[in-house]
Amino acid sequence: MRYIALAGRALYAAIFIAASFGHFSQPTISYAAQQGVPLAALAVPLSGLISLAGGLSVLLGYRARIGAWLLVVFLVPVTLMLHAFWAVHDPAAAQMQEVMFMKNVAMLGGALVIAYFGAGPLSLDARMSLRPVARRQEAVA
Repeated sequence: MRYIALAGRALYAAIFIAASFGHFSQPTISYAAQQGVPLAALAVPLSGLISLAGGLSVLLGYRARIGAWLLVVFLVPVTLMLHAFWAVHDPAAAQMQEVMFMKNVAMLGGALVIAYFGAGPLSLDARMSLRPVARRQEAVA
């Protein structure tokens, strides 16, 4: 059962890691600028770094709670600014943006769960928390 948390973290983190590289491309920056993102040339690559750092943190389980909060910081403005389905006039485009909005809300929920519970047993966080105990046991022996 302890592998389930590891698999969940890997599957969850994959989208943030994979998508982060696109944040350094001119088409992505231009799209964000068209959607009204202020300072898109700076904000979009910065969001890519935040997404990559948060995704790797969650994947590895290294300071996963902080990584999850980075993903929250990434998801909230992206969701509200780039998937504002209520402001889209074309019904098909509005429906697609609503789907993307709800996907991001679900991912936001996942980030909050990780922020609360942490990475689980098969993680660098768990391994590091055992080190002081192991050292104390070696000192006693």
